[in-house]
Amino acid sequence: MAKFGFIHDKLDIKLLVLYIMDRVAAPIDFATLTDLAMCDSGVDYFQFAEAVSELLGSGHLSQDGEFYAATDKGRRACAAGESSLSPVVRGRCDQRLGPLNQALKRKSQVRAELKPQPGGYDVCLTMDDDQGSILSLTLLAPSQEDGQRIADHFLQHPDRIYNGILGVLLPGHDRSDSP
Repeated sequence: MAKFGFIHDKLDIKLLVLYIMDRVAAPIDFATLTDLAMCDSGVDYFQFAEAVSELLGSGHLSQDGEFYAATDKGRRACAAGESSLSPVVRGRCDQRLGPLNQALKRKSQVRAELKPQPGGYDVCLTMDDDQGSILSLTLLAPSQEDGQRIADHFLQHPDRIYNGILGVLLPGHDRSDSP
């Protein structure tokens, strides 16, 4: 059966996987990797799954729980072989990786954690930017449910929480240049 597209064999698929994993901002699960790799009609799912397994076995990829990441060996192999990957496929990957990397970066910069305490739950809220921490706040919630609601709201609207705190602490201050 003739394959259409720029990916023609398992070696192409391995290079594609390494290209993706070299450029993703954080470890990703298999479903996300699959979605990113299916950017060309020449990618066969079963060959793709086998290629990922072989890359794990050869030490080009690592797996921690359900998340995959490129190893140094995988990054070196990608650098050596990525020029043989079609520029069209690389462009498609880069286009798909943009929104994902933005979401992964935001997730790593905005965090909330619950810690049980004798009087309830500490809700630790943290927000970073590229320079470091810009907000670190710990609140005591009376119950785990309340703590989780606080954490969830912070994760959904960190900028509103940050600007709200600044608005109280610095009344009349222009916050248009804040995160």
